[in-house]
Amino acid sequence: MLEYAGKIREAAKKLLADGKVDVFIGYQKGSVPMMNEPVLVKDPEQTEILHWDSHCGLNLCNYLTKRTDKIGIVANGCNSRNIVTHIIENQIKRDQLYIVGIPCEGMIDHRAVVRAVKYREITSVEEEGGRFTVKGPGYEETFAKKDFLRSNCVICRHRNPVIYDEMLGEPVPEQTDIDAYEDVKKIEGMSSEQKWEFFNRMISRCIRCYACRNACPLCYCPTCFVDESRPQWVGKSIDPTDTMTFHFLRAYHCAGRCTDCGACERVCPVGIPVRQFTKKLNKDAEELFSWEAGLTLDQRPPLDVYRPDDYNAFIR
Repeated sequence: MLEYAGKIREAAKKLLADGKVDVFIGYQKGSVPMMNEPVLVKDPEQTEILHWDSHCGLNLCNYLTKRTDKIGIVANGCNSRNIVTHIIENQIKRDQLYIVGIPCEGMIDHRAVVRAVKYREITSVEEEGGRFTVKGPGYEETFAKKDFLRSNCVICRHRNPVIYDEMLGEPVPEQTDIDAYEDVKKIEGMSSEQKWEFFNRMISRCIRCYACRNACPLCYCPTCFVDESRPQWVGKSIDPTDTMTFHFLRAYHCAGRCTDCGACERVCPVGIPVRQFTKKLNKDAEELFSWEAGLTLDQRPPLDVYRPDDYNAFIR
């Protein structure tokens, strides 16, 4: 992964210097280990801050919405699928973008690493090949990256960008032989009471900080339903009913649109597996409509299409 950092800097510097883009959107190293940050660069001489490794987990498409300038952007599989969604939903125009594609073999789950070092202070993380070394006061430990992938990366079936103008490396093999919905099927097999208990227990730690909403590249409504006061759709307390209503409604807003990028789970300060809501809807969209979000510019999402001859009786 690290070898792409230099290639990204070169590509961004040339694009900015040649005037092909007005801004380049990528990642820079964060102020703490394993927490790289999105960054917007406008000066060719500042492209040295651009970085790429296994800790670039936030989705860059949050910074595309309604921009009017020419933009260069780094895109792995999930970023590129969200770019497609943004184009389809008229949040950005294709001819505004220069997409620098990068094959991706997954991002590291920082929480799993923290648990592995028994919650000791981490001062640096160095990655080489398929392994990474964690250092802190009085210790140094090396781990295999494949054992610490984020849960969405483990089941990712689109690791290469689906749309790009320039590709910085050879495509990696896609994981076509995995069951992406094994956990959803287990929940589907529960009784109604067990499901209710499962989801109530899951969100019991939620503090309604809205980090999941803010990190989601699909949440670009001018006013979110949780912020509406006339009418007030949902209470603003951490009452269990209000909290569950927030999570259910947010998930349904993402139905047929979610690319399972995992940004919502990455930013949750209390570690709630938020994807359990959206993954069920992704499974339904795939089974009922043969649809996965963000794979093509040539087809509208299923919930965005009306057909009088739809085979489902409800349409009539």
